[in-house]
Amino acid sequence: MNDGKSKPSLGGGGSILDKIVLRKKEEIADAKALVSVQDLESSAHFNRTPYSFKEFLLAGDRTGIIAEFKRRSPSKGLINGVADVAEVTQAYNAAGASALSVLTDVDFFGGKTDDILAARAVNDIPILRKDFMIDEYQILEAKAWGADIILLIASILTPQQINDFGKFAKDLGLHVLLEVHNLEELERSICPNLDAIGVNNRNLGDFTVDIQTSFDLVNKIPNEFLKISESAISHPQTIKDLKAAGFNGFLIGENFMKTDDPGAAIQEFVAQI
Repeated sequence: MNDGKSKPSLGGGGSILDKIVLRKKEEIADAKALVSVQDLESSAHFNRTPYSFKEFLLAGDRTGIIAEFKRRSPSKGLINGVADVAEVTQAYNAAGASALSVLTDVDFFGGKTDDILAARAVNDIPILRKDFMIDEYQILEAKAWGADIILLIASILTPQQINDFGKFAKDLGLHVLLEVHNLEELERSICPNLDAIGVNNRNLGDFTVDIQTSFDLVNKIPNEFLKISESAISHPQTIKDLKAAGFNGFLIGENFMKTDDPGAAIQEFVAQI
């Protein structure tokens, strides 16, 4: 299995991403020492059939929003240190979110395994394990924790890894969201083992955001994949514009979490779409 060492160049601005990936390798080594693959495979959620990402994303009674539970980020620092994951994700679900995104990165985003387990226990819609996936072991973890979707980030993976990890996930019944930031990443990363392609409007080199990235790339994504716009979505009108351009889904990270009541924030937002 490719260990992720031979990844594409990130350019000069990739330092935070490089740090995250280096730390991730240590985390995975620690996790493997604590929890065996057999342990993961015998967990309560491992044999459940994941919810269909496509069905929920396109459902008429849902919004297409993938609502995120995120405590902190490298660019913003602490976003929300008090929100309860079960409470917030249930409110997202009730407001018509098509899926939930739950951060599990500890050091940079303040996430933890228990967050996905808590969200899974109280929700009957798809959950995305939002993390920096560089090893098949993490995909087994996602399945064991009750996730339905995994994220593959093109800028930290080779095309071969994207294909292999995608196949590994699909064989487990999981759905795969590929994240790209530009045309070059998109063109080299497309493979059959994906369900959705997300355009991240945030530059992971310097953390600036530009929604134009989505509009520039939407017609370059083959129509066989669900099309997702990620980050920089803070106005209901933006969702209308993105829908008109051809997007099916909208990942909203900080917009709800930065408020005192993320559940109320999403309700207000959805009412205006």
